[in-house]
Amino acid sequence: MGDIWTWLISFFFLIALVGIIVYQLVCLADLEFDYINPYDSASRINSVVLPEFIVQGILCIFYLFTGHWFMALLCLPYLYYNFQLYSKRQHLVDVTEIFNLLNWEKKKRLFKLAYIILNLFLTIFWMIYSALDDYED
Repeated sequence: MGDIWTWLISFFFLIALVGIIVYQLVCLADLEFDYINPYDSASRINSVVLPEFIVQGILCIFYLFTGHWFMALLCLPYLYYNFQLYSKRQHLVDVTEIFNLLNWEKKKRLFKLAYIILNLFLTIFWMIYSALDDYED
């Protein structure tokens, strides 16, 4: 029964990450279609970048503590990428360069979204597998 709770908690962490990344993509799309000015868009995106990094780090540590080594290994490249961005001070969106880097920023977030959705599908699979395994016992 404990394994189901583990997968359920990781499911909610991943849903939070999907929400944060979709929010960033919506801000970039609003900027692209000129619904919002660059300063507001950059400040909105920058306000959720650090929480995204923290939630992803907590999720990776959570997988390590619960003994799900495959999922922890799957989270490590994304964690390493976030750490590299943070250590090079490239994690925040620059308001003066946002129009020049708009396509790159969107591609970066779409790749993150695809990666998180892959993790989400694996989590759903393991949650269903654990529920069925507990049901048989």
